[in-house]
Amino acid sequence: MSGDKGLWLGSWIFWALFSAAFAALTAIFAQVGVEGVDSDLATLARTLVVAVALALLLAATGRLHLTALPPRTWTFLVLSGLATGASWLCYFRALKLGEASQVAPIDKLSVVLVALFGAAFLGERLSTVNWLGVALIATGALLVAFR
Repeated sequence: MSGDKGLWLGSWIFWALFSAAFAALTAIFAQVGVEGVDSDLATLARTLVVAVALALLLAATGRLHLTALPPRTWTFLVLSGLATGASWLCYFRALKLGEASQVAPIDKLSVVLVALFGAAFLGERLSTVNWLGVALIATGALLVAFR
């Protein structure tokens, strides 16, 4: 990686690492947040916070232009949103029933599924070494989750 801060901030790995860090915090905060409450209600509260925060960010930066999205984009974003909602409902229910240190690794099997779906539906090609990595992720997730 270059020492150039601009290049680093424009790097996918920078944002992916922050995504992982925030996802980890999500699990920890949610584990505490679902104590003694309905997990679906907790998911709704979290979703409202996300929606309001993003709307404020886009409004503040002058980028809140929903009409700029073409119909095909809307279709796939609605499908993605429904999948996200279903994922969050399941995730919060799992956190209600299990420990964050067990739920999160199983949730990360999504990495394995993305590789499989990407190859099957998007024509993405992974090398043998990449598939070995996918297998190790799956194995590691299971080893961490089950005691």
